[in-house]
Amino acid sequence: MTATQEATDHRTEGDPESASDADATTTVTVKCTGHVRTELGENEFEYAFTGDTLRAFLDELFEEYPELQEMLIAETEADATHSGWAPAPEELPGTWTKNPVGEQTIAYARILVNGRFNENERGFDTELTDGDRVALVYPFMFCC
Repeated sequence: MTATQEATDHRTEGDPESASDADATTTVTVKCTGHVRTELGENEFEYAFTGDTLRAFLDELFEEYPELQEMLIAETEADATHSGWAPAPEELPGTWTKNPVGEQTIAYARILVNGRFNENERGFDTELTDGDRVALVYPFMFCC
């Protein structure tokens, strides 16, 4: 069974008319690249989840595919950065923010909502609506 079938199959149980707003489902298109695509065996599928935030989406997706959480989410600040990145200035212009520890992706991995990094939106609290695109990006890295 593919990830698309699993994602769709486990959401179709129950009477949808008896669901409250808190139990409303949102359906997004998930696009995968690199290691994520290899792990799931496909590059794009529809995924329905309960809720309307990136956090709710990730919670359900990671429950089904725990290996993705290990692949994408940094457990420490050190996991989220790479020694080759330029240091940030002491005073950041504008309203630069960083996702809190536990909500950061590992170095080089990214989660995008409609083509924008989640860090540039509301992090894991970014709202999702039906038809949004969520990209799980973890590119292959090659060294010479």
